[in-house]
Amino acid sequence: MLIGELSRRTGVSTRLLRYYEEQGLLDVGRGSNGYRDYDEKAVVTMQQVRALLNAGLSTEVIRSVLPCARGEQPGFDWCADLRAILEGELSAMDKRLDDLRHTRGTLADYLAQP
Repeated sequence: MLIGELSRRTGVSTRLLRYYEEQGLLDVGRGSNGYRDYDEKAVVTMQQVRALLNAGLSTEVIRSVLPCARGEQPGFDWCADLRAILEGELSAMDKRLDDLRHTRGTLADYLAQP
């Protein structure tokens, strides 16, 4: 399928599809005319990428996680190092949340002053 059709079927803009391709998240072939030619698997791959982005993962992390993703939600085959990668991401998110709570507390203290 051409990039426009993949965009329509997934709701992902053609610009983002090209970006995901550049990031190594989306495999694409080329037709004899040089146009991008996506297979049916690209639809599921885009659903997986969008779900993983919504989980707060970067495209770099998604690139390492994607080979283990199964289904549209996605679920996972627990490939080597996958659990460690996701636990590392969760730990980093927890640290960012702690930092935000601290920063929020500081700002709230400023606002509480007369």
